[in-house]
Amino acid sequence: MPERTAARKSSSAEEVVSCDIPANDNVCTLNLVSRSELESRRCVCARGFSQVSFVMGHEEDDAPRAIVVHPSGDEFVCATAKGCRLFKLVTEESSVHLISKDAPTLQSIGPQKCLSFSTDGAKFAVGGEDGHLRIFHWPDLNLLLGEPKAHKSFRDMDISLDSEFLVSTSTDGSARIWNINEGAPLVNLSRSSDEKIECCCFSRDGNKPFLFCTLVKGHNVVTLVLDISNWKRIGYKRLLEKHISTLSVSLDGKYLALGSHDGDFCVVDVKKMEVLHLSKKVHLGSPISSIEFCPTERFLKYCWIVTVALVCLYCRVVISTSHKWGAECGKCG
Repeated sequence: MPERTAARKSSSAEEVVSCDIPANDNVCTLNLVSRSELESRRCVCARGFSQVSFVMGHEEDDAPRAIVVHPSGDEFVCATAKGCRLFKLVTEESSVHLISKDAPTLQSIGPQKCLSFSTDGAKFAVGGEDGHLRIFHWPDLNLLLGEPKAHKSFRDMDISLDSEFLVSTSTDGSARIWNINEGAPLVNLSRSSDEKIECCCFSRDGNKPFLFCTLVKGHNVVTLVLDISNWKRIGYKRLLEKHISTLSVSLDGKYLALGSHDGDFCVVDVKKMEVLHLSKKVHLGSPISSIEFCPTERFLKYCWIVTVALVCLYCRVVISTSHKWGAECGKCG
C-alpha cells in the first residue's frame, strides 16, 4: 500500500495533522519522520495497514529518538536531538488528528535518552544524554526536581507504581533512587567495582513492591530483585544468558520480559522467576529497544528504534518503534 503524507494546518501555538482511515482498513499507522528520512527510506507497509507520514522537520536532528505515551492515551512526548515535542492524538471513526502542542519547556532541553510518565500521569521524567535529570508535574510542567549531574549519561529509568520513587541507571554502570515527592536523591544502589547495573523497572502488582535490575559482571548477566523498603538485594537469577537491552513488566505484575542486544526475548513468571517463553532472533539479530505488554492480553510488542510509529487500532492507541523490519507481536502462554 503506498505511503501518504498527512495534511497539515499550522498556527503559532500548534500544528494539526489529519488523515483519513480508509473504510476497509483496521489500522492506520502514523510515521513520525524527518524530511530526509521520508525521502531516503523505502516504504514497507504491512498488509491491511494504511500508512501516513508526518514530517517533524527538514533536518536529521528532527527525527524522533524516543517516545512515551501519557497513561490517558491522548498525549505523547517525542524526543529528538534538539529536545522534546508534545503531541495530542484525537481519533474519530474515520480520521486521526495529530496536534503538535506548544511546550517551550520541553523543546529546549536538548537530546534526551529516557522518558517516563508516572502511572497516574501526574509526573513526567526525562533523562538526558548529558546526565541531566528533570522531573516535571504534568500537565503544567512545573519542575519538581532538576539535577544537572545525576549521571554521566542516562541508560534507563522507571517510576514506581505509587509515583513515589524513580530509579535511574547510568552508562557507567551506577544506579540511583530518587524521592520524587521530596525532589531529592535517596540512595545509590550498592555494587562492586566490577559490576554494572544496566536496565531497571519496578514491579506492578500492587502487593509487595520490588525493583528489577539487570547486572553485568564480566561475561555473566543476571536479573536482580531488590526490596524497595530498604533497597537491598533479595536474590538474582540468570534468565537470558546474554546482555539485556530492555526490561518490561506486565500491568498485572505477573510477568517480566527481557530483550537482548541480538534480538532474543524471553517472558518470565515473576512469582517463580522461571522462563515461560523464549524467542530467538525475532528482529533478525538487531537489538530490541523496547517491549510492551498489551493491557488485556498476554501479548508482547517488541521493537527497535530508528523511526517511531503510532498505530491506531479501532481508535485504541499503542506505540511501536521500528527500523527496517518494523514491529513484531508475539503471544506468550
